[in-house]
Amino acid sequence: KRRSNVILEDICVLDVASCGRETSLFEAARLMRQHHTGTLVVVDDPQGGRTPAGVVTDRDIVVEALANELDPARTSVARIMGAKVVIASASESLADGIERMRLHGVRRLPIVDHNGSLMGIVTLDDMFTLHARQAAALAEIVAKEQLHEQRARR
Repeated sequence: KRRSNVILEDICVLDVASCGRETSLFEAARLMRQHHTGTLVVVDDPQGGRTPAGVVTDRDIVVEALANELDPARTSVARIMGAKVVIASASESLADGIERMRLHGVRRLPIVDHNGSLMGIVTLDDMFTLHARQAAALAEIVAKEQLHEQRARR
């Protein structure tokens, strides 16, 4: 069985927005707006190693905090982020990343380097985009082959 040689480092978004555990939800929302994203990777040692500790989304802020009347200025991201973060190594294959996301039911996968430091993120949307491009390339091959065949039979 032949596997793809695409690794997660090849497709991850390197400019990943992050914050520390004690960041307020108000500040987290501001960071999301500044970085044009709905996801922040919560890290330990935000100024240093940036080890992923969790993920918080704009939806988490609305559903877990605002809907429960938590004060976004006084509530930290640590209070609403999931208990367990699912991460992957930059050197893992795309297929392994997809399988990891499927097994854990997550849409976002923080990517770490060989030291365990945050280096990027891969999302389900990124994977859909990659697969759509590959499907379009395959469709183009079929269309060109049909065109060549039509021209050859004239």
